[in-house]
Amino acid sequence: MPASDTIVALSTPVGESAIAVIRLSGPSCPELAQAIMGRTNPLKVRFAHFGNYLDISGKQIDDCVFTLFQEGKSFTGEPMLEIAPHGNPLIVQKIMEDLLARGCRSAEAGEFTRTAFLNGKMDLSQAEAVSDLIRARSDRSIEVAQRQLHGSVGRKMSELTDRLLSVMAHLEAYIDFPEEDLPNENQSGPAQDLRNLINEMKELIETQHYSALLHEGIKTLIVGEPNVGKSSLINALTGAERSIVSDIPGTTRDYISAFLMLGPWRIEILDTAGLHEAGDAIEQLGINHTIEQAETADFFLLMLDASGQSPSLPTELLERMTVENTIVIENKTDLPGAEVHDTFLPEFKHVRLSLLDKTGLSLLRSTWIESIEAGLKQPNADGVVVNARHAASLGDAVDALRLALDKLGDEELTELVAADLRDAVEFIGQVVGKVDNERMLDSLFKQFCIGK
Repeated sequence: MPASDTIVALSTPVGESAIAVIRLSGPSCPELAQAIMGRTNPLKVRFAHFGNYLDISGKQIDDCVFTLFQEGKSFTGEPMLEIAPHGNPLIVQKIMEDLLARGCRSAEAGEFTRTAFLNGKMDLSQAEAVSDLIRARSDRSIEVAQRQLHGSVGRKMSELTDRLLSVMAHLEAYIDFPEEDLPNENQSGPAQDLRNLINEMKELIETQHYSALLHEGIKTLIVGEPNVGKSSLINALTGAERSIVSDIPGTTRDYISAFLMLGPWRIEILDTAGLHEAGDAIEQLGINHTIEQAETADFFLLMLDASGQSPSLPTELLERMTVENTIVIENKTDLPGAEVHDTFLPEFKHVRLSLLDKTGLSLLRSTWIESIEAGLKQPNADGVVVNARHAASLGDAVDALRLALDKLGDEELTELVAADLRDAVEFIGQVVGKVDNERMLDSLFKQFCIGK
């Protein structure tokens, strides 16, 4: 935005509330605060002032709380003003219209955070964490977003860059001072350093899947033959009648999706069509959809009727199931003919329950949480989790380091090795925004909400 612009946006959701928050950022904030309040002396910075909001004609709109932040010590790095009127939408609209009449401009999506990034108040990974924190839907996703907001990704990228620069300094010394009395080049040291860096970056890249699970939810399929209780289970877990329950086989002909919280995890759970010999083309389509959904599922709840025979499952489904991502649920244990099916997939975890008697659900939940946390690739001790953009840049850095490693092994010119290492440094820098790429920034910040 132009340096002279002062932007404004409503930072609280539209609708009735006790208090609303309107944010301004730009050079006009101190003067605007005085004019709006009818003051002749400046506002004390970082101090809440209670006063009247006077529109451009001098008419009072509301009683508000005004807080002024000085340049260099605000969220954006520019002078900022926060106005807190009553949360009546009409009052908010009148204030917004008045601020625009005074020369302010409506902020674009993410413009406050983008300004903070451009003014060096945060790196790009921290800016992304602001959006992640707003959209977080589970305890784990909030925890990760807060760590990134406090610079966990930036610190890790800085550490990797410092180690890589140390290798570069070692190699480039022989380029810049070939006639100096330097020790003989020992490439085994730099080569091992590069291998260590490559392995660490690959581990970081693997946390991308963890990040996706946190933000999108762990996709869980309930699968099994008709009438084993799949629809009843999703209704019991969600506490709502999400699925139609019937004794008629084939009632569920397509998958039904719902979200629920399981401990600290957000779960997307899908009730799927029963797996059996289809009676018509529509039923077969539903079964095909179940198998298609299995291709992208993260977890499976395989249900069977404890009073019946162990099911026969499609090979395509069994190939996706593992000890880590599947729980076998033996339902209808209340029936007289119920048996223990411990010989069916004996290596898998089994949970016995009765949805009719409401028994076994707490054991299912605890077993489910244990299985998720045991089988999920979680971040290492420093807690760094990367998103898709970070992973792409780190993948490019790994490729550059591998080229450098190959050149070291082939004893090629040190200048060529150093060129690959410089490329790797650039790619790592992209993670935290040390790169001038206007199109990338436009795409990223357009995903933010207005007022952030």
